[in-house]
Amino acid sequence: MSASKDSGTGPIVDLSRQFLLAMPGMVGGNLANTVIYVCEHTHHGALGLVVNRPTDLTVGNLLQRIDLDLSLEIGPVQDTPVFFGGPVQTDRGFVLHGPAGEYSSSIPLGELALTTSRDVLQEVAEGRGPKHLLVTLGYAGWGAGQLESEMAQNAWLNVTASNDILFSVPPEERYEAALGVLGISSAMLAGDAGHA
Repeated sequence: MSASKDSGTGPIVDLSRQFLLAMPGMVGGNLANTVIYVCEHTHHGALGLVVNRPTDLTVGNLLQRIDLDLSLEIGPVQDTPVFFGGPVQTDRGFVLHGPAGEYSSSIPLGELALTTSRDVLQEVAEGRGPKHLLVTLGYAGWGAGQLESEMAQNAWLNVTASNDILFSVPPEERYEAALGVLGISSAMLAGDAGHA
């Protein structure tokens, strides 16, 4: 039997604009304990960004590395961390931002957009970029039927994404905040809670 039950003809549960929360003991490696914002989910597969794994790189450092001069008006966004977005294409930048603007390579996501073109970073460097933004290097990707299979194995919990959690909650608190939307905490998920 194939793990990919959906051949493109049956309906899928669209997880776009949802958070995926890695279940303890079910998701390992560099995706363990992650919160992933699903940007796109179709019968062809899914693309998401890890939103709770800041790197040592800041937006200001990134802009300088790609030879963009910083305006004095860039303000606190200069010290905002760049996130590990996932294990695929870690040398490529992805900008999740709101409101959605007019950029050369963007995918609209309701109030937000995912932009991969340099023009959004140019605007950020000039101090006139999007009001809210989350910059990642890399993304998390799933092939056709792969995410559905992992969901069926209870590897992920899903909950409707919240802009407040994305842009206002500190990265280290996003997992618990997203679980809180479901009315649970990580202590309720841990199989060996209380053991050292």
